Amino acid sequence: MPLPGVEHIVVVSSGKGGVGKTTTAVNLAVTLAQEGRTVGLLDGDIFGPSVPRMMNLSEAPLVDERNMMIPLLNYGVKCLSMGLLVDTGPVVWRGPLVMSAIQRLLKGAAWGPLDVLVVDTPPGTGDVHLSLSQHVPIAGVVLVSSPQAAALDITKKGAQMYRTLQVPLIGLVENMSHVVCDRCANEIELGENLVDRYTRELEVELLARVPIEKDVMRCSDAGTPVCLKFPTSLAANAYTSVARKVIEFLDSKHGTK
Repeated sequence: MPLPGVEHIVVVSSGKGGVGKTTTAVNLAVTLAQEGRTVGLLDGDIFGPSVPRMMNLSEAPLVDERNMMIPLLNYGVKCLSMGLLVDTGPVVWRGPLVMSAIQRLLKGAAWGPLDVLVVDTPPGTGDVHLSLSQHVPIAGVVLVSSPQAAALDITKKGAQMYRTLQVPLIGLVENMSHVVCDRCANEIELGENLVDRYTRELEVELLARVPIEKDVMRCSDAGTPVCLKFPTSLAANAYTSVARKVIEFLDSKHGTK
């Protein structure tokens, strides 16, 4: 069933943890807003929510007269996260509670009107992914992986899961792909050019190659997306490329330009 007031839902998925999925989701959402779209960001990582820190949010959301949560707004993006609803302790829940929480964040919030709702999902292929695909129409998935074979193998499994669920794959973001020398601007590759082979096998587009930059980590920790703090950085340019390709993909679904 469509989410009221939300035109498109885009899932950011990694399969494996620690590859920069949330950083990608945050900067994608903010860049989409800079590109003129009305955007929401849902933190679907119930056990390890990190969107509040990266988006510099800490207050609990208010509730309107319909008992619907009102997403917090920062950097032009509406946000909700389990990290805003519970204390700082760990969330120790079984599957049914996790799925219930996702439903509450999705359908118990006044998201609309939105052009795009970006959903940051947890690692793996479990309850959250299934619950999303079963309860709301997903326009497409942005895959995120670092260039190591171990990460790409797990990302491939996630891609196959979404294909089985008949959810379109928008493309792959190769995160932490290389380092650029501060002195000579030479690119130092960290992988073994495995990404090209995996994108061919998956028949998906490589959306961008995001380098390792210290400013990305500093901005994430400070709660200011790098695309805003350092808009001309290599990472910001990569996220702009991803956002524009996502827009092109979504517009093509409606036959618009």
